[in-house]
Amino acid sequence: MTLVCRACQEEISDPADAVAVMHELGNSGPGWTVWAHREHADDVELINPDLLRIMTRIWVVQAAAT
Repeated sequence: MTLVCRACQEEISDPADAVAVMHELGNSGPGWTVWAHREHADDVELINPDLLRIMTRIWVVQAAAT
């Protein structure tokens, strides 16, 4: 199994350097584990930017309605 760093998109050649940063759910299956190099673990975006943009719009509308 080849592990790929989510932050730099390069292969993680040393398994001891791999850090599981999150688990993404799949639509039809168990999903997958997201990996990063130990030094890149803090650089991985845990929130999908599209989802954050949509949720921000929803929160603004909800705040304006109250």
